[in-house]
Amino acid sequence: MQSFTYSHFPEHLSTVHVALFSNVSNTAQLKQRLVSAATMPGPEGEQERAAVNFAFIDARLICSFLHLQTAIYQAILADVQGALRTRTVHSEVLWALSPSTNITDAIRRYGISETTTSLILVRIGSPNDTTVEKQMTDVVHGSISSLDLLQDIADWSLIRKYHKIPAPAPKDQHGEETLKKTRELVVSLVACKGVLA
Repeated sequence: MQSFTYSHFPEHLSTVHVALFSNVSNTAQLKQRLVSAATMPGPEGEQERAAVNFAFIDARLICSFLHLQTAIYQAILADVQGALRTRTVHSEVLWALSPSTNITDAIRRYGISETTTSLILVRIGSPNDTTVEKQMTDVVHGSISSLDLLQDIADWSLIRKYHKIPAPAPKDQHGEETLKKTRELVVSLVACKGVLA
């Protein structure tokens, strides 16, 4: 797990924890749990929502750590400015990642699905929360991996499709220069989305 702090934001939104899980085996149950938690009433519902209070992101659609950080920053900024387009700062991260302005599309494409095997969890909160990694491992059945693996996990054809980036010539498809340009373009699109929306 990796943590970083934005000291210029209010304390309750200043600390971000990110973990990449590989070989995840319980994505179908997790998806069902998220749906149930959203509608569960009473104290039991509050407790369940607290247990799954993360952004759940399909790692195949994240082309770099900067891509992810840019979406996280946009989501926190929207919350601070009172301009969330979704219900929570965590769902706002999914909205920021998606080139679409439709939150349902963003969650369907970038969120967890039954076929997800590599999953990123993001928790945005205060620096006082010291049990985040345990909460993550209690929820996800998988192995925590280095975030340096994001480029290897990325599904470049899907990323290009969702962002409407033309496919390169077959011989250049996985060339370092082509991947670098794709990463830069995707990060720029995420950074501009909040301004354009």
